[in-house]
Amino acid sequence: MVETVLKAADPAELSNVQPLAKDFIETPERLVFAVVENGQEQGKVLCFLRYIFQNTGWKKVNTDQSNQYLTDNHPHYLYFSPNKQAHCHAVELGQIAKHHQPKVQLKKILDSDATDEVEKDLQLLCQGFAKQGFDLDEIGVTGSILISAQNNQSDIDLVFYSRISFNKAREVIKRLIKEGICSELSNSDWLDSYDRRSCDLTFDEYVWHEKRKFNKALINHRKFDLSFVSQDKQCSSVSYKKLHFVKLQVEVSEDFLGFDYPAEFAINHAEIQSIVCYTATYTGQAFKGEQIEVAGQLEVSSEGIQRIVVGSSREATGEYIKVSNV
Repeated sequence: MVETVLKAADPAELSNVQPLAKDFIETPERLVFAVVENGQEQGKVLCFLRYIFQNTGWKKVNTDQSNQYLTDNHPHYLYFSPNKQAHCHAVELGQIAKHHQPKVQLKKILDSDATDEVEKDLQLLCQGFAKQGFDLDEIGVTGSILISAQNNQSDIDLVFYSRISFNKAREVIKRLIKEGICSELSNSDWLDSYDRRSCDLTFDEYVWHEKRKFNKALINHRKFDLSFVSQDKQCSSVSYKKLHFVKLQVEVSEDFLGFDYPAEFAINHAEIQSIVCYTATYTGQAFKGEQIEVAGQLEVSSEGIQRIVVGSSREATGEYIKVSNV
C-alpha cells in the first residue's frame, strides 16, 4: 500500500477551527478521523480513525483495524483522555490537512447535479424536508458521503444542528411513514442494523427501542438516519475517575439531552446523578418517567458527582440501557 501525503493546512486557516461531533478531519497521511466531541482537549481534537486512503480509494476500518493501523504506523494519533479516563484517538490542530464539514458537503451536493443513486436519494430526502419548512442550511450530511466515499449500498446520515429542528424532523418522519412517502425498515434492514451495532440487547429488544425513536427510515428503499449535534456543547474540562462496573434498575427523571452526542439521562437515584452515553445505539433509548435497566462504568468527578457511562469503549461490551419489561 502506498500512502498519498497531503500538506498540513496553514495554521492561520485553523486558528478559528472548532470541530464539531460528526465532522471528519483528514491528516497529511490521508487518514480520516470522525470527530467524537465538540471542541478540543489539551489542544487536540478527540476523534476515531474511520477511513484510510489506499490505491483503490478510501477503505473504511473498524475499531480493531484502526487501533492496529495507528499502533503500527502512526502511534502519535493514539491518545488517552485524562478527563474521560479512556483511550481514543486525537489530532492536534496543526496536524489537520482538511476539515470536512457536514453542512458544507450537503450544500455542495444540493447545488450540483447528483452523480450517483445515493446523492439522488439524498436530494430527494432533503427536498421533502424543505417542503416541510426546514432550513437546509442548518442540516449536514456525515458518514461516507461526507468524503464522497459512498457506494450503492451506503446509508444516508443527516445531522441537525438545531434541537427544535431535530425533534420536528422526527415528527415529520413519523408522518411521512404514515403517508407512504418514507417507509419503515424491513426485518432484514433491522437485522443488518442490529448486526452492525453488536450491542448487548436481544434483536427484539433492539428493534423495540429503535422503532419508537423515529430517527431511522427508508427513502426509495435506502436507509437514512437522523442525528443531533449541539453546537453549544464543548469538551468538558471536568475529569472523572472510573470506580467500577455497575448494573441497576432506576427511573429516568429527565430525557431532554437524550438525543445529544453524548446522550445524557438524569435519573432518580440517591447517589448517582445521570447516565452519559457515548454510543449511538443508546441515543434516545429511554424517555422521562420510564424504569430502565442500565449497565455501565460508574465514575466520579473531582467534585464528587457520580455518573454511569455507557460506551466507555467504542463497542460498549457488556454496557447497555434498556426499558424494563420490554
